Amino acid sequence: MLTTVHISMEELLQQIKLSCQMPATIEGIVNRQIVLAAAEESGIQLSPAELQQAADAFRVSHNLLRADQTQTWLQERHLSTDEFEDIVRVSALSSKLAQHLFAAKVEPFFAEHQLDYAQVVMYEVALDDEDLAMELFYAIQENELSFYEVAHQYIQEPELRRSGGYRGILSRKQLKPEVSAAVFASTPPQLLKPIVTAKGAHLILVDEIIQPKLDRDLYQMILSDLFLQWLRQQANQVDVVIQDPAQSTSDQSPEKMLEGDRATSV
Repeated sequence: MLTTVHISMEELLQQIKLSCQMPATIEGIVNRQIVLAAAEESGIQLSPAELQQAADAFRVSHNLLRADQTQTWLQERHLSTDEFEDIVRVSALSSKLAQHLFAAKVEPFFAEHQLDYAQVVMYEVALDDEDLAMELFYAIQENELSFYEVAHQYIQEPELRRSGGYRGILSRKQLKPEVSAAVFASTPPQLLKPIVTAKGAHLILVDEIIQPKLDRDLYQMILSDLFLQWLRQQANQVDVVIQDPAQSTSDQSPEKMLEGDRATSV
């Protein structure tokens, strides 16, 4: 019976290939190098306080509220304290770089694409039979049935049936184009005529259209979207050359790579 397994770096690399994780791994390396190069070019640096704040935020977001939890998390992922700091550093630099590049562009972008951020509160019953959907539509219109009664009778999924077909608060991107067009052209509260898609006939009750406001969450979402779009564009312009491990040499000495104050508290 096998009791000990010795794993080399070559085997780790081979496993990344065999598990089809190489594209994602390469993408991560390229993105990190783009961020580091762009931050250096723009003169963006992190103060010790900013780095500590980013480390604290990272721990909170990963529910690492005690030092021993952080150490266990690092050990499980075979990460050193310095490597943890590298994770935090790149994340914090990415945030500052995004602000540097796109902070002034968020409001104009929102103004131009405001309709894309509208949301809808809606209820839905999906049916296979278009004729049945039309019959139910007219029955609801004539107060012979309520939408809740239709949902309770024709929805198969238990939780959705119990909620009367409530789909929640949805954005345009979460709806099929043909559904989105009808929903956001409605005047709530309004029952829409059945909308036919590849998945059947959709009987939809539009309860509310929520007009977008550029609050903090939406600001951060737009900023992130703009930054990720820029990052993809930069990555598409990069030629990736994968060196043979036996021939590759680092452009930086170990001393250069470890420069800087490693004072972040884990």
